[in-house]
Amino acid sequence: MSRVPATGSAADFLPARRTLPALRAAAARCHGCPLWARGTQTVFGEGPRRARVILVGEQPGHEEDLAGKPFVGPAGRVLDRALGTAGIARTDVYVTNVVKHFKWVPKGKRRIHAKPNQMEICRGSRRSSTSSSRWCSCASAPPPRKHCWVRSSA
Repeated sequence: MSRVPATGSAADFLPARRTLPALRAAAARCHGCPLWARGTQTVFGEGPRRARVILVGEQPGHEEDLAGKPFVGPAGRVLDRALGTAGIARTDVYVTNVVKHFKWVPKGKRRIHAKPNQMEICRGSRRSSTSSSRWCSCASAPPPRKHCWVRSSA
């Protein structure tokens, strides 16, 4: 894959039909911000398409970047314990991050988390064709201003 410059907008990569599989593919090829060039891979959300509970983190960490799955590192282990205590199965929850690539700075042989800036947060709400909920345009996440969002079943 050739490295092209970021376009400045994830909207440039939105599919015409916004199903979760199409959004997953769009996120994987998104060059809307420079993070795509450093991350190992896109870390897309996962869980039931019509989950009543959606948990949104800031960005994937080192372990998530390597695995390509959200919340599999230290924060994911804390989340799993909290969900267990609350009696909620992880398989009933949709988990994602507003940023789909791990932003990091090198420190020796380690990759250290760096806070994403406004441009790197997937912006712009669109209606997904898979539900009546508002999702982030290319990332299958609720709008970035939400940190924990429960969708009504109505």
